[in-house]
Amino acid sequence: MMTAEENDILCRVEGDAPMGKLMRQHWLPACLSDEVAERDGAPVRTRLLGEDLVVFRDTDGNLGAMQEKCPHRGASLAFGRNEECGLRCLYHGWKFDVEGNVLDMASEPNSERKLGAFKHAAYPVEECGGFIWVYLGDVKTMRPFEPPAWAPTPDTKISVVKIKTPCNWAQVLEGSIDSAHSSSLHSTNMPSAEVDGSTAKDGVWLRPSTDKSPRLEIEMTDYGFRYAALRKPIKNPEIDVYVRTTLFIAPFTVLIPPNDQYKLAQMLFPIDDVTTMFYWVAWHEEEGKGIDQDAWRKFCAAEVGIELDENFEKSLTLENMFKQDRAAMKAGDFTGITGIPAQDMAMWESMGPITDRHDERLGASDLSIVKFRVQMLEAANAVAAGKPAIGTTEPHIPHVTLSSFEGVMPKTTNWRTLGELEETGSEDEQAAAVA
Repeated sequence: MMTAEENDILCRVEGDAPMGKLMRQHWLPACLSDEVAERDGAPVRTRLLGEDLVVFRDTDGNLGAMQEKCPHRGASLAFGRNEECGLRCLYHGWKFDVEGNVLDMASEPNSERKLGAFKHAAYPVEECGGFIWVYLGDVKTMRPFEPPAWAPTPDTKISVVKIKTPCNWAQVLEGSIDSAHSSSLHSTNMPSAEVDGSTAKDGVWLRPSTDKSPRLEIEMTDYGFRYAALRKPIKNPEIDVYVRTTLFIAPFTVLIPPNDQYKLAQMLFPIDDVTTMFYWVAWHEEEGKGIDQDAWRKFCAAEVGIELDENFEKSLTLENMFKQDRAAMKAGDFTGITGIPAQDMAMWESMGPITDRHDERLGASDLSIVKFRVQMLEAANAVAAGKPAIGTTEPHIPHVTLSSFEGVMPKTTNWRTLGELEETGSEDEQAAAVA
């Protein structure tokens, strides 16, 4: 049970909210690299922790991220001309480079003497793993950028689903760390079969268990936590156990159990207090493994121009009941909702923009949810007291060495040894992944 005050601390990220201050000590996903691939292309609007920004790639390929409103009169720079190594506001022609320096003030007489008088608010930017990353915190205490878990090498095959969902980030993230729900909510997409592990085949992920009530065991870590969902397998349940491990990398990343073709991660990033950008990443560093971007989005029923518009807004909503097909449910489809993300979002959004956690009735399968809330409330309160954010202190474990796991193992196996940390690639290769 959480109080209303605790719920606000956990959920709210705008302004001076402690959770927002915590997140500002981390590099944040501003948009996909594909959205700003073109030099001198259209600026991309993004919203992070309640702040409106524009991201653009200039003539020389340099990336910029700055406040959306022009400092002159507040017009949107998303309409601006991106040309000759700068972004020019349409209203009066003021122009800024990627670092916020004023290059031109076309409407001002004798503007040359005024150019160095101020800078527009611009932020450090990095590009890696299919994303543009921005740092909104104090640059004096900024940690060096490091590759995310899905970019262990520069050649890793990465595909990303991106969907905007109108509810709070915490209830979205709680869905990602909740292993128990997949046996019910996603049972049509993850049917049981006599296989050795999660197997991607014919548009479904076969899993080797019919057990819907996993036993959870958890291990707290400096970066967050990892836990195992232990289920009875279909084959040899007397001597074996089906293990699925999930990692929470604070503050907004989850490594979920893989299948035999690709590894999986989710970022549940708060656009503001009541809106979340859902990113689902499929990747694999081995040749011949992974999934193409188009195939990944098709599998997730999250194709831009079909289920999503150009702003990654979905056509399935609470207002149209996610176009739930009751006839399909009678024919055997468990939810009648197409696509794993949409199934999740129907549940998250049905809770309301910020769910009331006061009157919940939690069970044994909610252990990871309880640990997440306790850990992040403590972390937010620590930041409010002037301490560093979770995941920013030493010793620090590189995220590319972290791994989730799934498979059928002998009951004598210690799940904590599965998916153990392994250095991936040389230091030079890891450094190149950032470039």
